[in-house]
Amino acid sequence: MKLSDSLFKTFREVPQEAEIPSHILLLRAGMIRKTAAGIYTYMPMGWRVVRKIEQIVREEMDAKGAQEICTSILQPSELWEESGRWAAYGPEMWRIKDRNGRPFCLGPTAEEIFTDIVRSGVDSHRQLPFMLYQITDKFRDEARPRYGMMRSRNFIMKDNYSFDKDHEGMMVSYQKMFEAYTNVFNRCGLTFRPVEADNGAIGGDSSHEFTALCEFGESEIAYCESCDMAATVEKAAFRDAEPDTCDMLPMEKVLTPGTKTIEEVANFLGLEKSQTIKALLFITYDEEGNEKEYVAAFVRGDRELNMTKLVNALGIREYEIAFADENAMHEKTGCVGGFTGPVGLHDCKVVVDSELVGLRNLCAGACEEDHHLINVNYGRDYTADIVTDLKTLKEGDPCPCCGKPVKHARGVEVGQIFTLGTKYSVPMGAVFKDEAQETKPIYMGCYGIGVSRTFQAIIDMPENHDENGIIWPMSVAPYHVIITEMKPGDEAQDALSEKIYNELLSRGIEVLWDDRDERPGVKFKDADLIGIPVRITVGKRAGEGVVEYKLRREADKTDLSWEDAVREAVNIVEREKRG
Repeated sequence: MKLSDSLFKTFREVPQEAEIPSHILLLRAGMIRKTAAGIYTYMPMGWRVVRKIEQIVREEMDAKGAQEICTSILQPSELWEESGRWAAYGPEMWRIKDRNGRPFCLGPTAEEIFTDIVRSGVDSHRQLPFMLYQITDKFRDEARPRYGMMRSRNFIMKDNYSFDKDHEGMMVSYQKMFEAYTNVFNRCGLTFRPVEADNGAIGGDSSHEFTALCEFGESEIAYCESCDMAATVEKAAFRDAEPDTCDMLPMEKVLTPGTKTIEEVANFLGLEKSQTIKALLFITYDEEGNEKEYVAAFVRGDRELNMTKLVNALGIREYEIAFADENAMHEKTGCVGGFTGPVGLHDCKVVVDSELVGLRNLCAGACEEDHHLINVNYGRDYTADIVTDLKTLKEGDPCPCCGKPVKHARGVEVGQIFTLGTKYSVPMGAVFKDEAQETKPIYMGCYGIGVSRTFQAIIDMPENHDENGIIWPMSVAPYHVIITEMKPGDEAQDALSEKIYNELLSRGIEVLWDDRDERPGVKFKDADLIGIPVRITVGKRAGEGVVEYKLRREADKTDLSWEDAVREAVNIVEREKRG
């Protein structure tokens, strides 16, 4: 492709709406254009990268026996009502109606529609197992779209679903996809880590999230270097402190004026924060948004509440809970802002962290202004409606598996795999006849890759960008080689540029020819910005057949004969293009 014949424009200024390097560089390189908040158009150079990522995904899915289909982005509400998710999915679902008033949604995911396809086409165990996938647009009405493709309202996603006769078969399919995802992200040039994850709105049992490790990622993972433990912070289990063996002391109420925070009351009473109980007060809502019940959650004073664990314990969605108005909650439950404890609360659901059950003689709010209780003990002084792990595993905390200190890293979720079991097949009637002609539900797995997220996450890898622009891995680069002609119209340079261009094309190399009438400095800056892996510069020594050869990821430049430059380019492309 000649650059003079293409729609190509780069920008020197940093876009106002861009906050992280990858988003800034995609906009400056002219690879995407913003259409509206959270909605982008892929320009020619960027779309070439997306198509290459899609091709890598297709090759790895096909290699595991998955078959590609394409479903409509419009999904009828009846399917979602069958699964029970039409009302439960929440405000991120874009709901629309046709001219006849029939409700549809713009697909945010595809469990229902794939289950519907399979239930009408499978009736015998002989047809199982198999896997189906698609690569399509998805729509989620994000409350705060930001970071470009990282949190957008319209994105490209690969859905894959496995259909098996039993749990054992489902786990075989799950392992196949685990391997396929590892291959995909390796080939795309990502530094990533598969971690245990929360299933969220998809549901099911076990799940792994594939997290691309980068400084600006929205996800936070906890991992242990001494064992194989790795999980999202939302999912990571917490090792409780060893239970106390001391005697329970008599509970006492003490005056603690103005001590509304854990730190204030601990200092006032001369206690460690680990000897206190922290209270957090919430209100929950039903699917229609009506107030449902108050919730009081309690953790050790030096711990941090994990909201995902609390939501899962309550069996609700994230949007169905909010911090309570303490004054309104006081009227019904007896809580007192800054002085709430688990003793004496009423008419609310009490959720207690599992660690508190084994600890003795703690300090908690007395549900009375300026007063706390000391020597509070679970079982004797208070109980709970739910006891479960509510803690956030922080950096330095003991690993739940081996006890060594854990570390944290930030990253971007680029893929996630789930075991769904019969979550969708039972309510939607996706069944088959086994060898004994008994009707059994199909076991399903769900596997997603954020193609557009991967597109941007590649750039966020430290090795894939610098102060000058993008450094694309060969496997996904929009072009493998850029020929930078210094003086178009010069007879020797025109002839040699064309010779190199045609020779590279004949060798199967994707080549971009910058034949624009621009200053050399502009051309070099653009070549660095768009990140083509190999640059061959044709300049004043063209008459001698000598060119400058440079790799984007390296500072060194070398003068070579044009034949040697072509040979070097072909060799490195063939060696690296599979990632």
